[in-house]
Amino acid sequence: MYKDIATPVRTKEILNKYGFSFKKSLGQNFLIDPNILRNIVSHADLTANSGAIEVGPGIGALTEHLARAAKKVVSFEIDQRLLPVLEDTLSPYDNVKIIHSDILKADVINVIAEEMPGIEDIMVVANLPYYVTTPILMKLLNDRLPIRGFVVMMQKEVADRISAKPGTKNYGSLSIAIQYYCTAEVAMIVPKTVFMPQPNVDSAVLRLIRHDKPPVTVINEDFLFEVTRASFAQRRKTILNNLQAGLQGGKEKKEAILAALASVGVEPARRGETLSIEEFGLLADALYPVFGNRQ
Repeated sequence: MYKDIATPVRTKEILNKYGFSFKKSLGQNFLIDPNILRNIVSHADLTANSGAIEVGPGIGALTEHLARAAKKVVSFEIDQRLLPVLEDTLSPYDNVKIIHSDILKADVINVIAEEMPGIEDIMVVANLPYYVTTPILMKLLNDRLPIRGFVVMMQKEVADRISAKPGTKNYGSLSIAIQYYCTAEVAMIVPKTVFMPQPNVDSAVLRLIRHDKPPVTVINEDFLFEVTRASFAQRRKTILNNLQAGLQGGKEKKEAILAALASVGVEPARRGETLSIEEFGLLADALYPVFGNRQ
């Protein structure tokens, strides 16, 4: 049985061996608690036939737990300094592929086709760099990857926003953008004390499972997200005021916005955070003939 990478002693040994220093610009915080890593992996429900995609493996703390649970693990690491470290720490596992690449620029569908042929159950499981959590999630969702979902660690505040329900202070355009594609729930809270170096905030593990089909069918997905972003631009303002300010030409088309709101039964004095994703879908479709057909 191999020694876990993610203990304070072993982590320090590895860092000292390679003279590794943390880069704040890459959001590097390494987990040093094997129990939490096992718990994270358990939320992904992996089997011996599953594939796992990881972003930012660091020194391989989570990677080795994924390697023990899944058939194949593919990890994307942007920091070249970590490649020899990972080659060393993950040498016991022959089912891990490290790809030196920025995940935001990677052709992940192609990587899956090459590295995971025949694997039908794939999960993204990662301790995401906090400074690019949302761009990474949105890229992987927009890429329409053939995956079941995500189990990802991020800043607790961001996890709360993504999983928020209508009518709560955390609910916003990010909640809708993610929940359009996935169910979202906070699986566990992770205290800052189990990281090296310690971040300034607590973290949360978010479990996102892809919908078979979105909760609402719309004419144009991009326009739906444009409407939701406009609706939350200033939280204290009514949906009417936000749409007038946020949609191109909205100030001159107040009557058209009022007519669209009336047609879907949304009071113009309501605020964006009170609308469900289904209501936003109806509203976007009602507004589309007026605002959506721009070149």
